[in-house]
Order: sequence, then C-alpha cells, then structure tokens
Amino acid sequence: METKRKRGRGKAPDAKAAEGQTGAPSASEGSPMEDAEAGASSPRRLRGRPRKPVAEAEGQLPAGEGQNEGRDGGRRQKAKRGESAKRPSSPLRNSLVVVNSGGESGDQLVVAEQQSLRWEQVARVVPSMDAVVKVFCVHTEPNFSLPWQRKRQYSSSSSGFIIGDRRVLTNAHSVEHHTQVKLKKRGSDTKYLATVLAIGTECDIALLTVSDDEFWDGVSPLEFGSLPALQDAVTVVGYPIGGDTISVTSGVVSRMEILSYVHGSTELLGLQIDAAINSGNSGGPAFNDKGKCVGIAFQSLKHEDVENIGYVIPTPVILHFIRDYEKSGGYTGFPILGIEWQKMENPDLRKAMGMQPDQKGVRIRRVEPTAPESHLMKPSDILLSFDGIDIANDGTIPFRHGERIGFSYLVSQKYTGETALVKILRKSEVHEFNVKLETHKRLIPAHIKGRPPSYYIIAGFVFTCISVPYLRSEYGKDYEYDAPVKLLDKLLHSMAQSEDEQLVVVSQVLVADINIGYEEIVNTQVLSFNGKPVKNLKGLATLVENCNEEFLQFSLDYDQIVVLETKTAKAATLEILSTHCIPSAMSDDLRA
Repeated sequence: METKRKRGRGKAPDAKAAEGQTGAPSASEGSPMEDAEAGASSPRRLRGRPRKPVAEAEGQLPAGEGQNEGRDGGRRQKAKRGESAKRPSSPLRNSLVVVNSGGESGDQLVVAEQQSLRWEQVARVVPSMDAVVKVFCVHTEPNFSLPWQRKRQYSSSSSGFIIGDRRVLTNAHSVEHHTQVKLKKRGSDTKYLATVLAIGTECDIALLTVSDDEFWDGVSPLEFGSLPALQDAVTVVGYPIGGDTISVTSGVVSRMEILSYVHGSTELLGLQIDAAINSGNSGGPAFNDKGKCVGIAFQSLKHEDVENIGYVIPTPVILHFIRDYEKSGGYTGFPILGIEWQKMENPDLRKAMGMQPDQKGVRIRRVEPTAPESHLMKPSDILLSFDGIDIANDGTIPFRHGERIGFSYLVSQKYTGETALVKILRKSEVHEFNVKLETHKRLIPAHIKGRPPSYYIIAGFVFTCISVPYLRSEYGKDYEYDAPVKLLDKLLHSMAQSEDEQLVVVSQVLVADINIGYEEIVNTQVLSFNGKPVKNLKGLATLVENCNEEFLQFSLDYDQIVVLETKTAKAATLEILSTHCIPSAMSDDLRA
C-alpha cells in the first residue's frame, strides 16, 4: 500500500533501506527537523545508481552524509524551478547548494555543500588547555601543640598552568608546607619534580619551575588578558575532585570588588563568578572568550543560602606578584598605608573637622607605630587623596565606567619600598607628604611563612608565640569564636609597637613535680618576667637563661603569677625533656 506524499517534500527511507543501498547511515539521522519523517517507506523506486555529491569528493562532507540523494533519494529537496531549496538557517550547520536536475517534477539535486558565513556569531577560541597541569604536593605541617616536631604528612592535588620563562603558577595554599611538589601535563603519564620559586601568602599565588627539559616540550605558555567586565564569559579549567581528567566549567563575571582572601588574611581585588569552583580547581586558570587567562581560581563561598559563587584572582594581582618576583628576586608582599580610617559621610562630622563643602575624604583613626609614615600622619587627619586621585567620603575611588572601588586598591598596586603622594587636611590646612610604603607588621601574624614555630621550655612550661595558624590549630576553623576573648581582642585591635614585638603565651604545662598547681594554665599571655616586660620570645628566653636570682617569677594575664625556684627549675628541665623525647629546650631560631 502506497503512502501519501507531502507536497513539495520527499520522504526519507527507513534505516534498513538506507543500509541496504549504501552501507552507511542515512543522512537524515541526527537532524531534529527530519526525525519525524524517518522510517516512512519511499513511494518510488530509485532510478539508477545514486550520485555521489561533489562536496564529499572534495572532502567537505563527512562519510555517510549527502549519500542517497539522487532524484528520489532519502533527502530529495523540492522547490520551484530555478530556485534553491529552502532550509532552516543555522550558524552551526553547513548550507546546501542545489541545482535544477531538469526533471519534469522540478526535483533538484544536491551537488555541493559550502561552509556558512555566519560563524562569527558563535565562534569561540578554545583555550590552550595543554598548558594546564595537575599539581601533586606532599605537605608536612608544623605541630603547634608540640612545636618541636611536625604532623603526619599528607598529600593533595590541585591545578596550575604554564606561563613564560619556564614557570608555572598555582595557589599558595596548594603548596603550603610542602616537602615535595610534582607536576603532570595533560595527557601525560609522567610526573615531574618541581621547585617552588616563591610563595605569596597575601595574594595566595605560588611560582614553580621544573628543571627537566622534557616537561617543556610541545607546550605553549598562556597569555594574560585584560581585566574583564561584568557579565563577560569566563571558563575555569582544572582538575577538581570527581575524576582524574581535566574539567571545564563556565560562567560569567558577576561582581568585582575588594575581597577578603581567606588564605592570606588580607583584602585585595577579586572577581566573583558563577562557575563552579570545587576542591582541586585551586590554581587553575580562568579564560575569557578569546582564550586568554584573566585569573586564577582560588576559593568559593560555601553556605546553605548560596549556590555557585566562586572567586578568581584577577590579572592585576597576578602581574603584581610576577613583577615583584622579577624585580626583587623574591616575594616582598603587597604594601599598606598603615592606617585605620573612618567614613566621613555625616555632614556635621565633616563640618566639625573643618572640611569645605567641596572637600571629600576619610578620617584617620589610628596610625601603625611601625609604619614609616607614623611621624607624618596623625590621628584625626583627613586623607583627601592618594597619588593625585581624590578619595570619596565613603573611602572609594572611581574605577571604571559606572563602578567604584575601595582606595586600598591604589595602595595594593604599589610595590614595597615605593613612595606615594598623599594629601591630608589638618586643622583646616592642606598638607602633602611623600610617604614610603611597606608591608604590614602585625602583632599576631597571619602566617609563619614556612618556618617552624618557635618555642622555649623551662620546668615544663612551654612558651611560644601566637599566630593565626596557631589559633586555628588550637581552636579549629572557628577560632574567631572559640579562642579566648583577650587573644581575639589583640588579634583584631592591637598594633605592634616595634618590629620585633611578639605575643608570648604559656601554651601548656608538661606535668612534673616542680609545676604542681600550675597544670591548668593554657594559652595565657606572659606580661613580664621578674618585673621586666616581655617583648618577644627570644627576649624571654635570654632573661630566663641569664637569671641569677633565687626565683623565676612570670606575671601572666588575668593577674596570675608563676613562681619557681631557679636552681630547681633549671635542673628539672632536663629530666622533663628526656621524659617527653624533646631534643632541645628551645627552637633553633632562639639560639642564633
């Protein structure tokens, strides 16, 4: 029984018929616009041998496509005489060129297929993923509770990418406390030993290299692009958890502002994107639509109320790190202005400070005593501009069209040791100073920068210095809530009065007969020793070792005191060290 044909359109033969005639799949397979007619039998017998389209002979069509397109073949196009067959236009599909076959029915024969001219609408440069490497690292972290030894080693994997001059970029936290670092290229089964050249703790970037020449064969370094705009497309490439092969996620730039860098405990420019960034993506590049690197994936926001919020280190921060290394031969850090400031949005406050209606700026609350400009700028000065750029009452500056950003961005673009011109208002008079910019000296440092923790032991009392890693080790990731209030107050608000000042505490007491009654003293600050203020751990160790008085008296926080007989305490120390298998009563850095 013959089926009724639709007017002006040929029927596609079923799959079995097509296979019997050509030994290849029907050209209609895979086309969503033609699947509805697949499987209907052809009402007419094919006449003669099917012609082979010219395009396939010229290598323009894949095998199996364009076959069975004779006069009554599987995809015969019908149109008016002299006109080309109408097909839906798609930038992703090739356009067909048809000519009149001269038949009575007006059938036309497909003879060629040419590339569409609309590729620019969907063209996209594929990023050079061969430059993305997998980073394998073995970490051995310090043990802050037992500072004379280290913790059990563990392994991690992350991502990185190759840049010029035989160097590789990754995240600082990916190689923190490393004992061995290895890199593996995409599609390779070989891991190459890498050397860490520099680690930028504040910006969370590390620079690596590989001495083996084979690693660099056939790899082109990535190029850096400019700072992307909002809604620009980004593609994050790396080796996250969930598999061993390379992974690609895409999204757009949703925000650009000064961000808090979790690893560095600092604030620098950052990009927020909606592409997924998971564990293992750290250190991988973020590409723009031109295939250039515009950032490094480094952290994400995990919260029950948010989804797909990832953060990328932008190119200005990356290039600052690289140029800093090239200029100084190492990482010197991002300088700071060394002040705490207050907004001047209240009109009465501005009037009381002597500001004119056309003047804008921020009020200086405190100046770091260790900052080079501490003798130039004073509390209650109004900071009007930095390097010629006016600062608004809310502390922002113009950034790009329709965008503003915190003025600390200007400071972070400088390098350690450089100078900047600042304009201040003091008692209704404008002053200008050239200030030298240096890195931040914190009373409680955010990092120990790979060095083992310092310690000193006398009569079972373990003295050490407070740092953010120490607090995290003692109280967990929620140390900001669980640590003692007085330590947190010093972490957030206290300033170092000198370059070598440290916060010294009694970490714990190794129980022995000599320290009976003092066992419960834990993480309590040491204020003075025998009436002399304790400035740092090395100073305390020197005072105790050189003490010839009858008693050792330590004044602690919360009005506590510890008193020990000098001769008995020093004699008991050796026995306590032997009991706990401690090699020395003090760390190596205190002996120097």
